[in-house]
Amino acid sequence: MIKNALAYVTRKRLKSLIILLVITAMATISMIGLSIKDATNRAAAKTFGNITNSFTMEINRQVNAGTPRGGGNIRNEDINKIVKSGHVKDYVKRIGAVADLVGYDIIRTEATNRNEDEERIEKFKSTVMVTGVNDSSKETKFVSGAFRLVDGKHLEKTDKNKVLIHKDLAEKNNLKVGDKIKIKSNKYDADNEKQADETIEVEIKGIFDGHNKGGASAAVELYENNIISDIDTAAKLYGNTEQSAVYQDATFFVKGDKNLDKVIKNIKGLDVDWNKYSLVKSTSNYPALQQSISGIYSSANKLFVGGIIFAGIIVSLLLFLWMNSRKKEVAVLLSIGRTKKEIAIQFAAELIFVAIPAYIISFFVAGALGKVIGNKVLRGVTGGIADGIAKESASSGLGGGAEVDGFNKTLTSLDVIIDTRAFIYVVLFMTMILSISLIISTYRILRKRPKELLIDVK
Repeated sequence: MIKNALAYVTRKRLKSLIILLVITAMATISMIGLSIKDATNRAAAKTFGNITNSFTMEINRQVNAGTPRGGGNIRNEDINKIVKSGHVKDYVKRIGAVADLVGYDIIRTEATNRNEDEERIEKFKSTVMVTGVNDSSKETKFVSGAFRLVDGKHLEKTDKNKVLIHKDLAEKNNLKVGDKIKIKSNKYDADNEKQADETIEVEIKGIFDGHNKGGASAAVELYENNIISDIDTAAKLYGNTEQSAVYQDATFFVKGDKNLDKVIKNIKGLDVDWNKYSLVKSTSNYPALQQSISGIYSSANKLFVGGIIFAGIIVSLLLFLWMNSRKKEVAVLLSIGRTKKEIAIQFAAELIFVAIPAYIISFFVAGALGKVIGNKVLRGVTGGIADGIAKESASSGLGGGAEVDGFNKTLTSLDVIIDTRAFIYVVLFMTMILSISLIISTYRILRKRPKELLIDVK
């Protein structure tokens, strides 16, 4: 039977080639779809690595307008209540502030100059956005990938009078790690309610890089004009201490053995005015990222499932036509004493002889096309999300800046790798579908007697 199967496959080359090409194409598509899902899992795990199993305390903007400039006004004592609850292993809190860079120039562009009048430029001619944080490695703009440390070290909770500055700002002013600069309270800043007039000398501990994804309407929205400082420095700019300052938000990292939803429920039982604040899972702060992941998953599933289903439909149709043309052959084999089981084994062997090289070819074709198709799917999904974000921003009047870009972050690349696991899964699924297709296409013929088959031929 095996010998006859091999002889038939090699003799009917065109038919064999057509089925081989169909199986190759569908196996390739399914393998790429499965590998795109794996690549998305890896990208998501890497992106969300620092915020998995964490939640963020934010102001409830429906009832709490925040600071005069619209920033958060979370009290340090409320943050401490959560820290001391026993449910969290670590936390990061942020102060948003504005300061003037003393004796140095900030970065300006034609667009920012065009959007700012002379009075504003005069009041904020050397103004930078300051984010005070107790651990800069977990600060939102670094977690989202908007900022990336390229020199020096991150800020830690024990640091005082230390900052991280942008690479372009450092280059413009010939600054490097270890240099000292001065930043000063800005009296025109709406959040400087105490009219503090503090000048603080700080040391550059690190330098980061990153550039705006969209347009910036003001100089302070440029990544280059952001400074990350320790908590004490940011608090002093408004005449506060770490204890008396108000915070933009705080993110809490839950112990690994605790359920995040249960922890959030328990935290809401603390003596805190929860009408003013909200607790949200940190991953919810990246809706565009989650949307891009979901979109890629959906596309990958369609490739995988579609490849399997279409393979079943097309191969079933081809096998049906193929078997229908072999009624006389089957009648002769039955007449000379071959059993239906032996004939079925021959048909199965024929399909195996075609499928095995198709599987092998599909592995290499998928390897060659995987990254191309993966990036095409990525561009299609993120392009649609970007268009939606642009329309929402235009209608809502949202500005630019690292915070907004982090909020709108999507996956930017997929490392699609066709590995043996994906190959094995596709071979198993595809073989199952081919087996079902073979059974369906041969059942009508093998259940008949030789005389009935010969009559059908006529």
